Amino acid sequence: MSPSRPRIVAGNWKMHGSRALLRALVPAVQQGLPAAGRCQVVFCPPAVYLGELAGLLQHPRCAVGGQDVSAHVSGAYTGELAAAMLLESGCRYAIVGHSERRRYHGESSELVAAKATAALSAGLLPIICIGETLADRESGRTWAVLSAQLTAVAELLQQPRASEIVLAYEPVWAIGTGRTATPEQAQDVHAQVRNWLQEQASAIGKPMLAGQLPILYGGSVKADNAAALMAQPDVDGALVGGASLQADEFIAICRSAD
Repeated sequence: MSPSRPRIVAGNWKMHGSRALLRALVPAVQQGLPAAGRCQVVFCPPAVYLGELAGLLQHPRCAVGGQDVSAHVSGAYTGELAAAMLLESGCRYAIVGHSERRRYHGESSELVAAKATAALSAGLLPIICIGETLADRESGRTWAVLSAQLTAVAELLQQPRASEIVLAYEPVWAIGTGRTATPEQAQDVHAQVRNWLQEQASAIGKPMLAGQLPILYGGSVKADNAAALMAQPDVDGALVGGASLQADEFIAICRSAD
């Protein structure tokens, strides 16, 4: 990880959790984190718990994130959550384009870009997810898939707050499967993403931007593989699933990022 880029570990609870878990886990994680450290720790629980979570946070390195955000500012969009609503609930971050949203809710890369734009415009930091399936990888299409997903959000790099964008590479074949990309596989993809960023940023006259944006790795990240993954030069943190629901595991991952 570069010393000049933010280090972030975000815990995506998905559709797991309860008020009891919230009240036990969050204080335990905060107690286990040293006050000093470079890693920003983000809790992303289901939306119904966001306000209560914000009230529990007392650690200077901890923040709240939404698991999704609407592309719309407001309106008759039943079930949607606007970026302003997430901000008012205490959120600083919002995940967009997670593979489960793309797969189960049919979200296109264009919709992901619209959501990321809405988040950034409102003051949230979007965590933009990209990733390929096992079939994509085995057929040699990994970069073709990822570059298409990235191209959809390329215009965001021209935004005034572009330096606050966070990218997250999550190979779909490693999410919830117990399979994890090797540190070398993760670094290879992250380096390609970084090179893409450099090309795009240079083309719009912002060459420094490519070195500023953190790229997180996600996909069965656990305490026993986090250190090796985050020792790679272009891996700047982690987007964590199941392990973020276990205090000891999550603390260990955060310490690896430090």
